[in-house]
Amino acid sequence: MRERTWWKEAVVYQIYPKSFSDSDGDGFGDLPGVIERLDHLERLGVDCVWLNPVYESPQRDNGYDVSDYRAIYPEFGTMDDWDRLLEELHERDIRLVMDMVPNHTSTDHEWFQRSRSDPDGEYGDYYIWRDGDTDANGDPVPPNNWESFFGGSAWEYDDEREAWYLHLYDVSQPDLNWRNPAVRDAMVDAMNWWLEKGIDGFRLDVVSLLSKAEGLPDGDPNNEWVGSEHFVDGPRIFEYLDEIHERVFAGTDAVAIGEMPNLDLEHARRYTGPDGPLDLVFHFEHVGLDFGERGRWDVGEWDLLDLKETLHRWQDGLAWNSLFFENHDQPRSVSRFGDDERYRYESATALATILLTLRGTPFVYQGQELGMTNGTFESLDDVSDVDTVRNVRELIADGEVEDYASIRHVVEHRTRDNARTPMQWDDTAHAGFTDGEPWIPVNDNYPEINVARERERTPSVLSYYESLIDLRERTDALVYGGYELHRPDDEQLFVYTRTLDDERVVVAINFSDREATADLDVLDPEASLLVSNYEDVTATPAETLELRPYETRVYEQP
Repeated sequence: MRERTWWKEAVVYQIYPKSFSDSDGDGFGDLPGVIERLDHLERLGVDCVWLNPVYESPQRDNGYDVSDYRAIYPEFGTMDDWDRLLEELHERDIRLVMDMVPNHTSTDHEWFQRSRSDPDGEYGDYYIWRDGDTDANGDPVPPNNWESFFGGSAWEYDDEREAWYLHLYDVSQPDLNWRNPAVRDAMVDAMNWWLEKGIDGFRLDVVSLLSKAEGLPDGDPNNEWVGSEHFVDGPRIFEYLDEIHERVFAGTDAVAIGEMPNLDLEHARRYTGPDGPLDLVFHFEHVGLDFGERGRWDVGEWDLLDLKETLHRWQDGLAWNSLFFENHDQPRSVSRFGDDERYRYESATALATILLTLRGTPFVYQGQELGMTNGTFESLDDVSDVDTVRNVRELIADGEVEDYASIRHVVEHRTRDNARTPMQWDDTAHAGFTDGEPWIPVNDNYPEINVARERERTPSVLSYYESLIDLRERTDALVYGGYELHRPDDEQLFVYTRTLDDERVVVAINFSDREATADLDVLDPEASLLVSNYEDVTATPAETLELRPYETRVYEQP
């Protein structure tokens, strides 16, 4: 018997508030701006909002550098604004999941300031400090060879404490010391504080990094992220997550979603199994298919067989998946996996079909429902993303690339700024995002791609998303049904069935820019069409399916 839970049935909409909607004309999205746009979410049909961090922060990494977990960053508004947002969402039967950052804080956090100034005090052991060695000139040498995910050493020397602190991300984001029970108490208290305010769960940022290996040994220099074998899925990670589960989530229906860098299927099963501490995990294997020889800062080739194999392995191997192609850290999917020029509508809706008909909880990122595309960044000065800027500068300094021009194509394909350009609401100045000067430029194509235009045109990416979300809501087989892949070696077609009791749905997608013809023995000639991204499709299938570029068809079997 299937276990019905709200987060399995939900479609989650991710809001990056800094870029969603600006209510006061300062060019910076805010909570009142989100509230003003809630009718769009209600009409779209989503069931839950995942809100990126709105906590007090110096914003060096756009809110993932938290300086106070119980306060709202003033540019976003006030706690009263946040309370009103929660109330407005719940009145629309839309739940709210907050983004929690348990691995690190900002260097501006009071905990860090007191830790650096008083090593023997209450907060002295809140972070991971090491003395390190000195070189022949007497200069400090990092304690080990670990590298930051943002490039360079994962260690920074602090002159005030005269010691090194660990930062697996930006230098302004020191890692908390989860071996210290006081740290665990503080983070649990912060999470329970928000749950008591009425939220519906947390997305736990890079939560698989909480446990670091005893002794902090050197890492394998051949790893893409040196040292990751010692801080990804570390030795005490399940102890820490079990404690979070018992002290925060147990006895509630709040959802626990873990973001898991470098996650493999075996660990995913342990994290989310019957006795696992989490409900959902984000893995990133499918969004690494286009990495090149130099890894993330290179663009490689991928094909449909790669995508199908990866998605199938996770569909087949994990009881419940988190389904996504985009988020605040990923480029736009229609530019990455589709054709954002000739077949923008068709390929964006083909991706939507995969997202909303596979088994798992779908996550739609703001603007994805419009088919928003990647932007252009003529110089490094046009890039706001600290991750991109640091990595590009290091590649240039190391001689791996000559200058920005020689890596611009990679930046425009990969930078997180692609997802952070303002939401495109209409064709007025700055896409209706703000009356002022936006904190990051709007994509040049906003007069053509925006909510208002999508509501006018037929067909549209937006209307197709609405149709699919509605179909998923009223079709149990698309939520709780089993999954079976067909034609795994087909280089154009992605075909699978979702079956629950006597309800059977067949999904057929031509994921290519060429016509595809196929005899599908899994498709009954009496099947009825539920949805397609082309308008002139007959209600029942022909004996031979002829699918146009990126054409999708979803059928119900009799």
